[in-house]
Amino acid sequence: MSRKAPQGGALRQRHPNPPPAKTVAEFFAGIGLMRLGLELAGWTTLFANDIEEEKAKMYRRHFHADSAELVVEDIHNLGSDEVPTVTLATASFPCNDLSLAGARAGLQGNQSSAFWGFIRILKEMRLRKPPMVLLENVTGFLSSKGGADFEAALTALNSLGYSVDAFIVNAAHFVPQSRQRLFVIGKLGASPKISASTSEEFWESEIRPLALSRFIFEHPAIRWDVRPLPPLPVLQRRLPEIIEVLPDNNAAWWSEERVEYLVSQMSARHRAVAEAMRSRQAWSYGTIFRRVRKERSMAELRTDGIAGCLRTPRGGSGRQILLKAGFGRFMARLLSARECARLMGAEDFLIGESLNQALFGFGDAVCVSVIEWIAMHYLNPVFLDRIMGGARRPAENV
Repeated sequence: MSRKAPQGGALRQRHPNPPPAKTVAEFFAGIGLMRLGLELAGWTTLFANDIEEEKAKMYRRHFHADSAELVVEDIHNLGSDEVPTVTLATASFPCNDLSLAGARAGLQGNQSSAFWGFIRILKEMRLRKPPMVLLENVTGFLSSKGGADFEAALTALNSLGYSVDAFIVNAAHFVPQSRQRLFVIGKLGASPKISASTSEEFWESEIRPLALSRFIFEHPAIRWDVRPLPPLPVLQRRLPEIIEVLPDNNAAWWSEERVEYLVSQMSARHRAVAEAMRSRQAWSYGTIFRRVRKERSMAELRTDGIAGCLRTPRGGSGRQILLKAGFGRFMARLLSARECARLMGAEDFLIGESLNQALFGFGDAVCVSVIEWIAMHYLNPVFLDRIMGGARRPAENV
């Protein structure tokens, strides 16, 4: 259902036959890191929507967004007439029901079912549907309900006229954070048919690993339009390079007793690694997540220069811990909000919230550097080839 615009802004009205431009409507916007990545590649966000006011506060602070541009509302209550005519719609819809760490309720779960609200809006936009859509979610989306949820989502896009492509990118190619995400791009129009002789190995690559290439091969009824992409870059910046330098007496550092208890929660193998770090005459760094193993809380240490995947800190276990060791000492604290921003490729993001709220915002966002890469190597070429090219052709025939 449609509703009145928030105070301070009016409903956006349809503009017939707008000129092609790299414009975006951003759904499930969170704190706006999708917008940040797209802006770096020359895109302009005209509309954003999210359901959580706390994330909206972070969004507004950074972008100085007015109330008409950012609509805080459940997508199921959002009217399509509130969405301007744009070239691209993005949807980083909730992963709670698709994640391997969740209950796996799938696209019918309370959170992830918001995807169908996005599909409804596209359908109601009719001739105003954006020529391109970009979905982002956890890789568990591919295997949810044995692949049935992924198939249903792609089929829904097909039914609206979009041919689809899918690939997986790990943010660790860009920032020192292990963060694999599945991306789907939909493009209005015809698509090439998959040859019956094509094998799953034909599609397999770093960005389309075996599970995904097999899905493409085994679902020829889906209207695919698979585009080649260049190799992913090699990581240039490791964990020590994004660490904030805090004095030893800073309140963020834990007490010696708390640190020793943390180390005592490690397995023998991880404890040996930590002790080796402490014995060096130099500082070295690792990250720690607490996990329950065999009904016991364990501290799992990672020391390869890459942080674990940032998560929302529900229940406390999602908060990642920094371990600093050397010169016979252990020091530990939570990753800071600024460090989390850097791990998401958002170095200069304006932060004014508490640490916990900042962790919610960054842990539930996209990596800016990944989005910029996708825009530069996929969205921009499609825009030039299909949209700008299509806009030029009628004039050339006059």
